[in-house]
Parts: sequence; C-alpha cells; structure tokens
Amino acid sequence: MKQRKAKPKPAADSLRPEYDFSHGERGKHAARYADGTNVVVLEPDVASAFPTAHKVNEALRALAQIIKRWTSSRKRT
Repeated sequence: MKQRKAKPKPAADSLRPEYDFSHGERGKHAARYADGTNVVVLEPDVASAFPTAHKVNEALRALAQIIKRWTSSRKRT
C-alpha cells in the first residue's frame, strides 16, 4: 500500500507584507450581495439612450409587457 506524503502546512503568517487587512471590515458588502444585486454593462450607444437606471428599468418593464401580451395573443390563435 502506498503512503501519501503529507502536504506541508503553511506558516500562520504566510501573507505578503503588501497585503494589509488590518483595517478591513468583515462583511462590509454582505448585505448588498445577499440582496442579489446584478450589474449589467450596457454598450455605449445603448447607455446614451438611457441616462439613468430608472429609465432603463422603465423601458425594460414596458418591453416585458409587450412581449407578454404578444406571446399570450399567439397562444390564443
């Protein structure tokens, strides 16, 4: 039976000096992450047509209603 070599355990302080987390705040962005925030990057030409997130959402809701009506009317025929 082959014996596996034990992997050496890293030293307790194995981070490089340039990684300083002494002023870090644990869970700072956890609540926003849990909310399911999605980021969508728009192409420049599309972004110029919608100056705010509110306008983008307004347009997408209108389009969603049109699609919903169109697909429901196609099912009836």
